[in-house]
Amino acid sequence: MAPSSYRLDPDDPRAPTQEQWDSLTPAERTRVVDNLPSEFPVSEANPPEGDPHFEAKIRAREVLGGFFSRVGRKVYLGSELPVYYPGERMFAPDIIAIMDVEPHSRMCWVVSAENKGLDLAMEIIVAGERRKDLERNVERYARLGIHEYFVFDRGRLKLNGWRLDESRRTYRPILPQHGFLRSEVLGLELQVDDERLRFYIGGAALPEAQELITRLEHMVERVEANRTALEQQLAEEMRLRAEESRLRAEESRLRDEESRLRMDAERRLAEALAELERLRGKQG
Repeated sequence: MAPSSYRLDPDDPRAPTQEQWDSLTPAERTRVVDNLPSEFPVSEANPPEGDPHFEAKIRAREVLGGFFSRVGRKVYLGSELPVYYPGERMFAPDIIAIMDVEPHSRMCWVVSAENKGLDLAMEIIVAGERRKDLERNVERYARLGIHEYFVFDRGRLKLNGWRLDESRRTYRPILPQHGFLRSEVLGLELQVDDERLRFYIGGAALPEAQELITRLEHMVERVEANRTALEQQLAEEMRLRAEESRLRAEESRLRDEESRLRMDAERRLAEALAELERLRGKQG
């Protein structure tokens, strides 16, 4: 059960205000986090948007996760993870990024418990209602202090971005530069390319999972081809060495045979000369 000092309303699930949170004991805080729902009420759940929405969301998370893993930076990336700001209703962006925190598995992101809010939120639209993402979220996410907010309109192949004006707690549009929207949070550029949201660094696109697999397959093929060629080369070298050894042995045998024949011829010549001398001695 939730602690008596804070009671969760199942019809209006919210995290405690910061004042309420600060008044809770560590055990009470743990129970609050454990009791916060990880799903929207059925009446408020967004309708499913099919494979294009799912694939765009998963692809973005995988690409970013792979990149930050390779560069060795700790980043938590969530997808439709319930997010609780103090005293606010729960929401769950398609993608969230919080920089320089432990990327372990979570059931929800409770700002008071994590001592940090979101650095970036992203929504992906395919065919759903656009006002929530392009209007209401722009006001809400700025008010909550989320530094950057991006909307990838998969249905219309458009990308919008906003960055927080810290002094006013309002968003300013991120203007494209050479066709890219730059994310200060991620340190990357974003662009819609061939119906996909792509991430870039220094003008080079970050590889997607399938692209990495294809590259690895080509590398393996090249390694296999090189190994086969090397094996063939080694086999040919061994054959040539064996042939060279055989020829040397044959040459040595021929020399031995020649020496034997010469010695035999010399022996016979000596015997013939001796016999000739003997005959000459008899005649004399």
